[in-house]
Amino acid sequence: MKKVRVPEEQVAALLGDYDENLRLLESVFGVFLSVRGDEITVDGESPAVERAAAFLFQVAELLERGHRLRKEDLRTAASLFQRDAGVVLADYFLEGRVRASSKKYVVAKSDNQRRYIEAIRRSDLVFGIGPAGTGKTYLAVAMAAAFLNEKRVNRIILARPAVEAGEKLGFLPGDLAEKVDPYLRPLYDALYDLMDRDAALRLIQRGTIEVAPLAFMRGRTMNDSFMILDEAQNTTSEQMKMFLTRIGFNSRAVVTGDITQIDLPAARTSGLVEVQAVVSGIQGIEFIYFDERDVVRHTLIQEIIKAYERYGNGRRSAPAPERAVSAPAADPTEVTEAPEPKPRS
Repeated sequence: MKKVRVPEEQVAALLGDYDENLRLLESVFGVFLSVRGDEITVDGESPAVERAAAFLFQVAELLERGHRLRKEDLRTAASLFQRDAGVVLADYFLEGRVRASSKKYVVAKSDNQRRYIEAIRRSDLVFGIGPAGTGKTYLAVAMAAAFLNEKRVNRIILARPAVEAGEKLGFLPGDLAEKVDPYLRPLYDALYDLMDRDAALRLIQRGTIEVAPLAFMRGRTMNDSFMILDEAQNTTSEQMKMFLTRIGFNSRAVVTGDITQIDLPAARTSGLVEVQAVVSGIQGIEFIYFDERDVVRHTLIQEIIKAYERYGNGRRSAPAPERAVSAPAADPTEVTEAPEPKPRS
């Protein structure tokens, strides 16, 4: 049995509605938790009690240092601790968090996400490469909003190549904005989640935030800007070079993409695949690679990603099927006599 003391004014937040946080931690660590005043008692098997108590000691430290605990924070903290019992939660929730707006902050949910945030803070150009759901775009937009709030940049540029994902959409009615809007919708979704919607719309109308197809970047130089190129696996070599050479003075750029989901024609080389060999040795450029352990969407997505990887590896290692041997073609010069007709009975 172990006892952990937490700040009395934070006990209610730690317990959650109808003690739901307490039940969550019991199921995660396999222990029994009870609360009296500002003290939490941990009961159960010795190894589980030690782990749960170590976790709660870190949570208590966060609370003492003024961190307001949200339900999603507790889930994130428990997930981080389950992956690595040596994790320092303060590195994520205090030093590492991103203040996207006055009412919204974002916390890294994995070690690679934390490295990604740190890379964006210190480097002018960062590539985030990995599967869907790993937070590549969301964290980049959060960092862009933070840079804008801190007045480290004057505007945000969000760009995407307009490439159909395995579908032929054909003719789209409407003006140019209406035609390209479906391609850019995920960027708007991230913005509206991180910022007040009305405030985001005002910034877009003033041009402080610009969401545009990649083709609109040609011929421009972006000074004092935070630039994000999303879905970069669908850029050509020429498009990638064009985007990278738009970076101006006092600007940051983040390029994100998943090289396992390239929608370019088979004959075209992905700019994101090529750029890893082209610029990897240049100082001031960082590459952060994500995998299924960084997925922060539905837990099924991790299993789906791993299943596709196993399936792809199996197809590559399987022997090629034997080709059927067809009969030799008849010599067109050879004369074949027709069979004699059978007599009628």
